[in-house]
Amino acid sequence: MNDEFAKINLEVGRDTLFKILRKHNMLTLRKKYSSRTTNSLHRFYKYKNIIKDVQVTRPNQVWVSDITYIRTVKGFCYLALITDMHSRKIMGYDLSDSLELKGCVRALNKAIYQAKNTCTERSRSIKQLIHHSDRGIQYCSNQYTQILKKNKINVSMTEENHCYENAMAERVNGILKDEFYLDQTFADVAHAIRATKNAINLYNEIRLHLSLDYKTPNMVYKLTA
Repeated sequence: MNDEFAKINLEVGRDTLFKILRKHNMLTLRKKYSSRTTNSLHRFYKYKNIIKDVQVTRPNQVWVSDITYIRTVKGFCYLALITDMHSRKIMGYDLSDSLELKGCVRALNKAIYQAKNTCTERSRSIKQLIHHSDRGIQYCSNQYTQILKKNKINVSMTEENHCYENAMAERVNGILKDEFYLDQTFADVAHAIRATKNAINLYNEIRLHLSLDYKTPNMVYKLTA
């Protein structure tokens, strides 16, 4: 935020900034209880991690996927996310009230649709794209991997310590919850869906990323896709 503060001649230290945020109830408190979203004890084939030594230099080279929980008064719902590793743009997402496969499939289809539309405009393709995820049953399922293979997307999965091998996806989860208030408890699924749509729009279109040289994910994606 330093560049933004400089534009309006505002000088503020870290501690002062946090005091202001705390005074206006803008800091999100982490909750102790969570919902398990990954079940890797299943019969489906588990793919190797093929992005370990890959240097990501362009959009639609590596997509990272993950599922995180969102709280409602009546229980948990689950947010499936697919993020472009180069631009940090969330390419596809879906929020549903269960961990069934269909939510991940909808998020994947949205990402593929968006990528193909963008590539058509730029006369580019999504060849040699890698889809990276944990080893959860949703991502290993035949239906999900068949969609990837049909679209000639290579499959990569975490092998050990999946939080570290899928750090980008974990980071995006944290940003959405900590900075865009998806860590609160919503009245119902409909309320959570509206909040999620707004949070992802702000993340993609408004939030400036230090790692992107203070550009937004959508800006970087459009400039280089």
